[in-house]
Amino acid sequence: MPAASIRIGCAGWSLPGRYATLTGAGDSMLARYATRFPVVEINSSFYRPHQQRTYERWAASVPAAFRFSVKLPKAISHDAALRGCGPSLDRFLEEVGGLGRSLGGLLLQLPPSHAFDARVAAGFFGVLRRRTDVRVVCEPRHVSWFTPQADAMLERHAIGRVAADPARVPEAAQPGGDTAWRYWRWHGAPRMYYSDYSEAALHALAHRIRAQAGGARWVIFDNTAHGFAVANAARLQDILDAPPFPEPSRA
Repeated sequence: MPAASIRIGCAGWSLPGRYATLTGAGDSMLARYATRFPVVEINSSFYRPHQQRTYERWAASVPAAFRFSVKLPKAISHDAALRGCGPSLDRFLEEVGGLGRSLGGLLLQLPPSHAFDARVAAGFFGVLRRRTDVRVVCEPRHVSWFTPQADAMLERHAIGRVAADPARVPEAAQPGGDTAWRYWRWHGAPRMYYSDYSEAALHALAHRIRAQAGGARWVIFDNTAHGFAVANAARLQDILDAPPFPEPSRA
């Protein structure tokens, strides 16, 4: 069934030559990527800052309905462990502001060692929400986050919880927290970042996505090391019959 609220893309816009026929022509790799996919996840922001004009240039390279999600810096999620992050958040949000209306949301990925601490988490999300109302999803990786208490805290701050594959616990495979923006990140299995997904796995994912009706639904393939993300994302589009570009909105 057509699914205008479902958007499928990749972590980054690298296009292996063997999949050149999946996209159209464009002046840059991002422009070519955007002829097929309506969303992309920027991961490079995790490792280093980008100037505001760089984000502006990326936004100018894509159609009006295209959306970016941007990963919060490692300096915030890992080095500072969500403490004392106000100035760092201010810098980051000023930079990504260059995307303008093309900013679809933010991704916070926590290290596997980061256990749930309600005070620390609520304090950080409170600081974040005082600065922006843009959509946010969190990908925790410590088992202590997959509890009703953690989900309730995320929901209070309008933060979604990523549905990840491979899932560390069964609950991690399904979206949690605030489900207005459901966000799947498929990293590759059994070998993370490398493995290709089978036809059966993609059909099973399509079934899960359809079952989570309502709201915006994004699926990001992060199995980019051998380039399979592009093929998997394109095949999932076909399975879901999801149009490359819905009507312009924040969905």
